[in-house]
Amino acid sequence: MKLFTRLFVSVAISAAMVPAITSCKKTGDKKAADDKKPADDKAGGGQGEQPAEQPAPGGSDEKFAIITHGSSGDAFWDVVKKGAEQAGADLGVGVTYRSNGDAAQQADLINTAVTEKANGIVVSMANPDALADPIKKAIAAGIPVITINSGSAKSAELGALAHVGQEETIAGQGAGKRLKEAGVKKLLCVVHEAGNIGLEQRCSGAKQGLGGTVVNLQVDISNVGEAQNTIGSKLQADKAIDGVLALNPAIGIAAADATAAAGSKAKVATFDLSGDVVDAIAAGKVLFAVDQQQYLQGYLPVVMLHLYASNANTIGGGQPVLTGPGFVTKENAAKVKDLAAKGTR
Repeated sequence: MKLFTRLFVSVAISAAMVPAITSCKKTGDKKAADDKKPADDKAGGGQGEQPAEQPAPGGSDEKFAIITHGSSGDAFWDVVKKGAEQAGADLGVGVTYRSNGDAAQQADLINTAVTEKANGIVVSMANPDALADPIKKAIAAGIPVITINSGSAKSAELGALAHVGQEETIAGQGAGKRLKEAGVKKLLCVVHEAGNIGLEQRCSGAKQGLGGTVVNLQVDISNVGEAQNTIGSKLQADKAIDGVLALNPAIGIAAADATAAAGSKAKVATFDLSGDVVDAIAAGKVLFAVDQQQYLQGYLPVVMLHLYASNANTIGGGQPVLTGPGFVTKENAAKVKDLAAKGTR
């Protein structure tokens, strides 16, 4: 695995260096101009989101479609989007980002990418069964597909070139073990997207790692305020809950606020990062965050598709290309604070 990592990083850096070196000033000028623009809609925008077009500065004809299940207001997917667009800029290839939290509409977006004759498709599979037919249709049309984030177990079965993401059960186990070490015996695992297999695997892994009681609580990521109220009500109703595990940074902050408002001493942890989460960790309000480095889930697949199209390279050998888990704690929060503020962690 270490040899593969060195080879992949070497190839990816070599591929990215050419456009970066030849257009350094242009890229810097473009970034400065972009920083002055008003922020666009959340990358995880729900129904009706317009595609975000990333032009191909190097003049390449390659155009890759990134299609995720991100929902409106979910900052996690902003980072994935940013990674994909940066890879497009670095390599001089076209990148289109679209997302929809509804599985049927996400399937429609894949079909649209096939109709538009994308040179490659990157898709997150929170609901693999709902996306199986359009993914197979894309592959039958000669369009390579790389899956990211969720659905790794189904990726090879559906014919994808590779899967890039975090092994959710393993990450959940790691979170559960850390919470056990912190003294947690009864854990509330807050699920923010119904039917998302990856979130279910996180809670299942947490139960294995904790070795105690885990209660799942369903909330809606599109209404964080209501989610906070639901968490608070659960903590007030069940005083035995001494730990809360959120599976999303926005819900992580909501869980910390709900715990404080309820007068609960439950320890709060979360999956994934944001600037607010890093601040909460530094302040001792959140115990830790499981970091799957989702920027890589946007960036690496674009590199992999470019290498496949230009040099017939494949990565992973049928195994997932793992982007985590890492853990951000009070001890190392300062190291990632600036990166989170820049939207890359």
